[in-house]
Amino acid sequence: MTRTNKVILAGCGNMGRAMLQGWLADGIVQRHQVLVVEPVEALRQHAETLGVTTFADAQQLPEGLSPSLIVLAVKPQVMFDVTPAYEKFASSDVVFVSVAAGVRSDKLEQGLGDATPIVRVMPNTPAAIAEGMMVIYYNQHVAKDQRVFVERLMNSSGETAVIEDEDLMDAVTAVSGSGPAYIFHFIEALRDAALEAGLPRQTAELLAQQTVYGAACYAKQSETDPGTLREQVTSPGGTTAAALEILMGDGALKTLLKDAVKAAKERSQELGR
Repeated sequence: MTRTNKVILAGCGNMGRAMLQGWLADGIVQRHQVLVVEPVEALRQHAETLGVTTFADAQQLPEGLSPSLIVLAVKPQVMFDVTPAYEKFASSDVVFVSVAAGVRSDKLEQGLGDATPIVRVMPNTPAAIAEGMMVIYYNQHVAKDQRVFVERLMNSSGETAVIEDEDLMDAVTAVSGSGPAYIFHFIEALRDAALEAGLPRQTAELLAQQTVYGAACYAKQSETDPGTLREQVTSPGGTTAAALEILMGDGALKTLLKDAVKAAKERSQELGR
């Protein structure tokens, strides 16, 4: 796949725009190569500020267009309302990339053809600052050069991982796809606890945000298991130990997160039925 290829981005909400910004910033595709289809006027106008060509409807796309990649950045609930407009492009030369939770590749193949290269990607919102987690699954029809291009695109949004078993995508969705919301809620809860402890709001917010950010960076850069890192911070009989008695007592936090991930995974599976 070459840099002269056209890319259609169907849907330019938060995730679509985040990925698009990464592609353009890294120079993987140029502005004139990207065609955005977005029916919501406000979102379409946001896309236009990036210098790409936009359309309100797929029927407005130029005649004779030969895209090499079509990214379906739409909600799972509307995926099969959107895809029929792009079936005319389906061939072994055109890769379809879906970022919709729960929508399996075999269901996409029913409309696009069972020889169509299909890629499923589960991104997450930190892709907006190139710190996302992008997990990729390829069906058997995606060629090596197509994989290289897809991974270059996704690398511009953060870290990437490839899974060979599509069934794992529901677990991926529950952990990293939905995971930022868990962390945002933890920051929110830590801030509120700081306020309750008497800290002013601005200080409470900074402490909560930077503590989570710094700990995550430290855990990622360290070669030490996070459990060991926790132990290194925890002095016997100290303040951290007192707090962890609450968080770890009877496996409280672990149980809560296991239940949360299980619920998200089951919902992802329901969306795919």
